[in-house]
Amino acid sequence: MHAYSKAVHIIPFVLIFSCIQKKDDNIHLTHGRAYYFNNTGSDANNGSMASPFKSIEKLNTLQLNPGDTVFFEGGQTFNGSIYLDSNDAGKKDQHVVITSSGAGSATIYGDASTALTLHGSGFIQVFNLKLEGSGRKQGNTKDGIIVNECNNIVLDSLSVKGFQKAGLLVYTSSDIDVNRVYATENGFAGISVSGAGKKTGCSNIRIRHCRAENNPGDPTNFTNHSGNGIIAGYCKNVTIEYCTATNNGWDMPRKGNGPVGIWCYEADSVVIQHCISYRNKTAKGAADGGGFDFDGGVTNSIIQYCLSYENEGSAFGLFQYAGAGNWYNNTIRYCISENDGSVSAAQAAVFVWNSSDDSTQLKNCYFYSNTIYNTKGAAISYEAQSMHSGFHFYNNIFVSRDSLMLGKNTGSHFTGNNWYSLKDGFNINGISTLQEWAAKSKEEMYNGKLAGLNINPQFDNTVADITNPDSLKYFNKYQLPASSVLRTGGINLQQAFNINNGGKAFNQNNAPGNGIGACF
Repeated sequence: MHAYSKAVHIIPFVLIFSCIQKKDDNIHLTHGRAYYFNNTGSDANNGSMASPFKSIEKLNTLQLNPGDTVFFEGGQTFNGSIYLDSNDAGKKDQHVVITSSGAGSATIYGDASTALTLHGSGFIQVFNLKLEGSGRKQGNTKDGIIVNECNNIVLDSLSVKGFQKAGLLVYTSSDIDVNRVYATENGFAGISVSGAGKKTGCSNIRIRHCRAENNPGDPTNFTNHSGNGIIAGYCKNVTIEYCTATNNGWDMPRKGNGPVGIWCYEADSVVIQHCISYRNKTAKGAADGGGFDFDGGVTNSIIQYCLSYENEGSAFGLFQYAGAGNWYNNTIRYCISENDGSVSAAQAAVFVWNSSDDSTQLKNCYFYSNTIYNTKGAAISYEAQSMHSGFHFYNNIFVSRDSLMLGKNTGSHFTGNNWYSLKDGFNINGISTLQEWAAKSKEEMYNGKLAGLNINPQFDNTVADITNPDSLKYFNKYQLPASSVLRTGGINLQQAFNINNGGKAFNQNNAPGNGIGACF
């Protein structure tokens, strides 16, 4: 997404709440003091189940020790901002826990401020709570949850909405698990991860089974993007998996660079996998609004087994903005794009942009075994500023409305791909046959022979409607027929280029060594 500086059918999100008595990979049983909070209680009480406290103000005066648990009565709303610092910390196997008790989830209403801040603390679990602000345009000016300079934090089964900045902000922290968080109606982003100006500033972050939906934009931000789904920057070793981003970015109050569903910038060793990003938007006349994005300074990262569809911007942004660290050694594989990029400047599923105008700053991308199907535009688009080098496209299926490629390719190489124009059979910049294009461009050649194909893959005409990442393995719309020559018509990447293809296709079936496309 262009980070120059750095009415949709909504599917309900079902929160799967944990119980304090249940022990799983992230929840530790704790043995300490239990504090109870109930609207019928009093801060003069002792905080027991029979004599509960009443207010968040009382909680903020307590020193929470390893093994302590705070219970808010389920179904009730508590006004105020929870603040825990280094004096409130657990230890390994004795976490401090904040959760709900009884039936349903308690609501922490932060009004114009933050609902929950964890600052300089560690070994804390927060789960089964709703955190709400007064609204991004109704007076709130803050993030919903802030995790700042913390370690070993678990956030699980939370909903967070109505905050002007991020629903959840993880900042300069490490070993953070974010699970089953539903972030909606926030401004800057649903979930945001960031360090302090360097890639090691935030590390070992795991975001799983989260949904960022309808985060429209920050109404006060006129100088940069807002309305992102899940965004990670200045970080290292981040995993985003089984997450969904949809209907974000539609009310960003500016033109220029825009939001993206799930993306990262100035980051190293990021894995985005088994995710769905669909029907994300951008402001009228603005850029981006895409599904996924490796932006300026991203290195050694991978997007795999993901589905992108009907985003206003490209499915996959490969971007480098001026002033970012070098972008290199990134991979996109076994992903599917359907009808992305028709509204923004991309006009294609894959969009390459480099405002630095230096090909050494945007280099070494491996884009293989993906399926691109676009009845509304092109497969690949190069911005006028798109200097790049060492971009390798192997064994992909590219299907477009008419021209398969837009703009000028300055550093991409194509081998073993299948190209098909729905209108013309084959069309790249007016060239009507694969053979002629290969002869002129010197692409799709391997060992002196034509390696590319021009075959109609015979995909059905139904549109994607899947919204749950757990169902991705059953999404077989783009699975090739058993008789298709595309199943064996590509290049064996291990033999030809010493590339390990991972062994699994989009739907987690075995991936043939020389198959073309994402599904088998």
